[in-house]
Amino acid sequence: MTKKLTVAERLATDAKDILLDDIVKRSEWSQFLVEQAALHFGEQHAEFSCNDLRDVLPELGHGFLGAAINALRQGGVIEHTDRMVPSTQANTHAHRISVWRLTDRGRTIAAQRRAGRAEPGRAAA
Repeated sequence: MTKKLTVAERLATDAKDILLDDIVKRSEWSQFLVEQAALHFGEQHAEFSCNDLRDVLPELGHGFLGAAINALRQGGVIEHTDRMVPSTQANTHAHRISVWRLTDRGRTIAAQRRAGRAEPGRAAA
């Protein structure tokens, strides 16, 4: 038997679905920026968090950085270190956020992209 939702529960579910749809509709360019930042930090540092990425990325909209990081995790590009740090974002009141590192797959992708940038005669973007 399915539980009937209250009006408030239905509205909250609708609002959540709208937010998720908005995150999904973000441009591929925003996803590319987050991916590049994660690959760069992963090559330069053993570990990184969204605090590090947020400092170098333009404003991406509510929830997008977390969604992009989750996509990189699901894609096997980054992995959780089992460590957490306080968020430096003021509106989060220092809630705990994950610390990440590149996987072997992530390091391979980063190396391939770095090599691609170094190719002579490659057209500038």
